[in-house]
Amino acid sequence: MARNAERRTLLSDAAVRVMSRQGSRGLTYRAIDAEAGVPTGTSSNYFGSRDEIIAALLTRISERLQPESGSDVPLAEGTEDTRGVEVFAAYLRDIVHRLTADRDAALALFELRLDATRRPSVAEALRAWRRDGLAADVEFSRTMGLPGDRSEIVLFHYALDGLLLDRLTVPIDDDADPDEAVTALARRILGH
Repeated sequence: MARNAERRTLLSDAAVRVMSRQGSRGLTYRAIDAEAGVPTGTSSNYFGSRDEIIAALLTRISERLQPESGSDVPLAEGTEDTRGVEVFAAYLRDIVHRLTADRDAALALFELRLDATRRPSVAEALRAWRRDGLAADVEFSRTMGLPGDRSEIVLFHYALDGLLLDRLTVPIDDDADPDEAVTALARRILGH
């Protein structure tokens, strides 16, 4: 069977859904093929090993979670001192919105993190992916002139991971507004 980019994307999206819904133990060639609605054996033609499936998952999740073209972080009103914090809060809210809107991608990431505790090859791939993501976030913040240095951006990652896990699973407070939480978080971490 000839390989093509559309089929690979279809299979990668199916793998994301399988990982999200069934976890690592359910992530098999057969499950990916069934989820994608393709003949049995198709995914093994595209991914030669479990490590290749994991790499494809990470690549596809990255693609799915990118901001849509033309969507910029809104400029915030306020004083010079607070405007940067408010723009940064808007940026963080956008991240939370993208992750909660693509529930399968976000849950698949959490499943990969759990799987990384048991599989060194997953840990290695995920560690590299997360470090690259952090470096990109730090560079983006610096380039955009947003407040916060690397240590503060790491704190935001810790906090957003907890917020997302809460919102995507069993919320501690069903009535809490994630946007308000993110705004308060940005103001507190950045000292405003």
